Amino acid sequence: MQLNFPVPASALAIGAHPDDVEFGAGATLAKWAAGGCVVHHLVCTDGSKGSWDPDEDVAELVAIRRIEQRAAAAALGATGQCVFLGEVDGELTAGLGERARLAAEIRRLEPAVLLAHDPWKRWRLHPDHRAAGLLALDAVVAARDPHFYPEQGLVPHRPAALLLWEADEVDHVEDVTGFATRKVAALLEHRSQFRSTHAIDDADDEAQLERFSRSVGERLAEVGRRVGVEHGEGFKRLDRV
Repeated sequence: MQLNFPVPASALAIGAHPDDVEFGAGATLAKWAAGGCVVHHLVCTDGSKGSWDPDEDVAELVAIRRIEQRAAAAALGATGQCVFLGEVDGELTAGLGERARLAAEIRRLEPAVLLAHDPWKRWRLHPDHRAAGLLALDAVVAARDPHFYPEQGLVPHRPAALLLWEADEVDHVEDVTGFATRKVAALLEHRSQFRSTHAIDDADDEAQLERFSRSVGERLAEVGRRVGVEHGEGFKRLDRV
């Protein structure tokens, strides 16, 4: 088990939907941002399926979720870019076209560390999470090698490491003690997801908000106990990129 990556100069977190990055690595990104890291977000899909209301205005929901994602990034202290690939929610594939687009973003942003979903998590239901993880890994290979996409006119880029959240085999923990509140604050910016993801039926109900905050803290504490810290976020770490 490894503890703490040196604060990188820049990081790119790739999520399937708005809010996935905050759930998977929000406290880590907040800690790094506080240490001077330029944190970038990349969201693969438009989030258009993120409602249980069959009468939801989908176009409006997509616009709202972009606003929420930018606000969540700001709540983490991120100073980098929020990039939206805009693939249709629920229909993401790790295809060649998607790989080329993501590889171009990796080359353009030049992250020292890349964070993403672990695509090999067992019994995962959501197809976008699997696809986003595979897409991120495939794009890293393409971004690093010069014979992929020379027509892009971009210099190949190889991150120093990959950190995969939601991993079955965690071998790296970031000590995020002191950053739980920032993770919670960022997650609470995703107000459109209160009912469907956060289990908050009433945004004005302090008890429900406190319950959500407590549940996030409990998950961080569970990971932290593995390495003897108050709060932690766990990852599968790949150094041979």
